[in-house]
Amino acid sequence: MAEATESNQVHAIDIEAQISDSMNKKGGFITLFFITGTLSGVMLSGFGWLANLIVYLVEELNVESINAAQISNVVHGSMNMLPILAAILADSFFGNFFVVAICSFISSLGMILLTFTAKLSSLKPSPCETGSSLCQTPSKLQLAILYVSMALASAGMGGSRYTLATMGANQLDTPKAKETFFNWFFFTIFATCIISSTALVYVEESISWGLGYGICFAANFLALAIFLSGFRFYRHDKPRGSPFTGLLRVVVAAVRKRKLVLSSTGEEYYHELDGTDKVVPATPKRSFRFLNRAALKTEGDIKSDGSIARPWKLCSSQHVEDLKSLIRLFPIWSSGIFLAIPIAIQSSISVIQALSMDRHLGSKFKIPAASIVVVILISSSIFVALFDRLLLPAWQKLTGHPLTLLQQIGIGHVINVLSMVISALVESKRLKAVHDHHLEAQNKAIVPMLVWWLFPQLVVVGIGDALHFPGHVALYYQEFPASLRSTATSMVSLVVGIAFYVSTAMVDLIRNVTGWLPENINNGRLDNLYWVLVTAGALNFTYFVVCAKLYKYQNIEKGVDTTTSSFDI
Repeated sequence: MAEATESNQVHAIDIEAQISDSMNKKGGFITLFFITGTLSGVMLSGFGWLANLIVYLVEELNVESINAAQISNVVHGSMNMLPILAAILADSFFGNFFVVAICSFISSLGMILLTFTAKLSSLKPSPCETGSSLCQTPSKLQLAILYVSMALASAGMGGSRYTLATMGANQLDTPKAKETFFNWFFFTIFATCIISSTALVYVEESISWGLGYGICFAANFLALAIFLSGFRFYRHDKPRGSPFTGLLRVVVAAVRKRKLVLSSTGEEYYHELDGTDKVVPATPKRSFRFLNRAALKTEGDIKSDGSIARPWKLCSSQHVEDLKSLIRLFPIWSSGIFLAIPIAIQSSISVIQALSMDRHLGSKFKIPAASIVVVILISSSIFVALFDRLLLPAWQKLTGHPLTLLQQIGIGHVINVLSMVISALVESKRLKAVHDHHLEAQNKAIVPMLVWWLFPQLVVVGIGDALHFPGHVALYYQEFPASLRSTATSMVSLVVGIAFYVSTAMVDLIRNVTGWLPENINNGRLDNLYWVLVTAGALNFTYFVVCAKLYKYQNIEKGVDTTTSSFDI
């Protein structure tokens, strides 16, 4: 009988091994065709309508320019908050495939509605008369349909792009192959965003908004079809449960044991290897000592086999240290929010500025206002390559040591402040041209000043983006606990999302307190807004330097020296 039982167990193990081998045969580079194709369609569709949203709201729906910028900021914020939600749903409940498929389907519905708002006259107000300041505003029903369509359409790009990154990496086995995939992944994003910001924006403004949005829908639908057609080739991941539950357990257990006296003996704490090669310390670290109580063993906490009997009263010391790592990173992460706020404001305000400037290229071609944002994308793409292949290696040869991640982010802070200074000076020049030609009272008047004047500030923004965004991603991926590595890259998206919301509130506050941002920006003081951002950026940089000076790297990679300050300028 015992032999039969043992035979059944061996047979079951063999079946599991065969299933595992079968699963491992799936994936590989063939799946990247489907994943990259899906990403191309999703980004082409999402950025195709999002890049030109402000112009659409102003020219087709008669929304005031500053209000249009605020709506755009909210949409951007929501879209950048979605990756975190998508990551939690994929890791905890549904898996990557299901999340990408559902998000892409929902966004297809949104694109259908958005196309209807452009094609059907009943879904938008009557056009404004040229030069008139009295325009019919959209009705509540028209706005409701518009907001629903934007919310649905946002789900595609927001819920899919980072989930596709994780899913693509899961199809490959070697670190080198994954690194190559990530390079092509971001190249695909930049390339499709450039196409959307130029070709699609031109179609929308010069030919037909309905045709442009129809192309966006077709791209989204094609992306969904490509993604589903690769189903049998994918290596499907299984939901593993949310890693945030373990972190929450640490807080709950520490609170429940708050009256216990901490021990200095390692045996009094519960240690459990999490499957990695990490060496668990004998005792939890002394920083944030209150949390150490979560790993302090008491009677009844542990089963006879050594496992945890009461998971909401006892956690492993590794879970405690994981939570401490996140707490240490929080100040640096929070500085990223105030770093992204000026970028969020500038991305929308620059489009409004472009609408009031001379955008002609020659006698016949007119640059679409929304297309100027592509300058940031091109600048970022070029300087990411330059920093990676030329400038950072040259720095290492000259100084004998590489830039740390915190130094890289800090330089990005400085460049970001510089871009705001340039923006303020250019806007002052634009307002001088307005006054010289007496255009203050004319609504939507075109200032005799070429839109090229906006390019330097956008190029500088791109240079800063090429430093601080990759720096933040690398820092979070390196310093986050191993169980949260898949969430680490989404933290930058969360920063950007919060920044768009905060920038919306900030602009509203300035509008209500000052007279700098009227509906007609030719009669305002937009330059003062930029000077406020310069001041805020300088203060935020000071805050970042203090946080970086106090921070010590936890997970050392690539030879980072921990004996010196983490931000040794």
